[in-house]
Amino acid sequence: MSIEASLKERSGNKCELCSSVEELKVFSVPPLEEESADRALLVCTDCLLQIEDEEKMNINHWHCLNESMWSEHAAVQVMAFRILKRLTSEGWAQDLLEQLYLEDETRKWAEAGLPDENAVKTLDSNGAELADGDTVTLIKDLVVKGGGFTAKRGTTVKNITLTDNPQHIEGRVNGTRIVLVADFLKKA
Repeated sequence: MSIEASLKERSGNKCELCSSVEELKVFSVPPLEEESADRALLVCTDCLLQIEDEEKMNINHWHCLNESMWSEHAAVQVMAFRILKRLTSEGWAQDLLEQLYLEDETRKWAEAGLPDENAVKTLDSNGAELADGDTVTLIKDLVVKGGGFTAKRGTTVKNITLTDNPQHIEGRVNGTRIVLVADFLKKA
């Protein structure tokens, strides 16, 4: 039996997160050891879009986790845990997360797919997180050592690159690739 057929039988042909019957797809829950029905779940397009793109997250849609988090299937429990972790700023989601019990192995799987909270982020002078490709503006005149020029306040630096040091970014100013201190920048 195929993974999709197994999941349809297991779920009663419904989304295992929100119970929708519209446009169902197989979603393999990372990290994958192997492709199997035990490591996947059947989800609707709406749930899938929100799982894959946090910017499309509709908080009200996820009240359905109140029921689906109690599933006997580990893959469903793992996704419920991860989604509730994304929504911890919501009181109801935090309450559900506190109620959710996961076996040790399932918890390790669920946590393996979360972003590293200990990762040091590169922040601008206002505390906004910077990412590769962002555009920033200098908030202070900076003398470029070895470049023979001063990068003036208000200069826009496009398509920045993060470095291993979270206090520095790289960017091109006056045609020269230089390292800039993040504290002297603001995200444009």
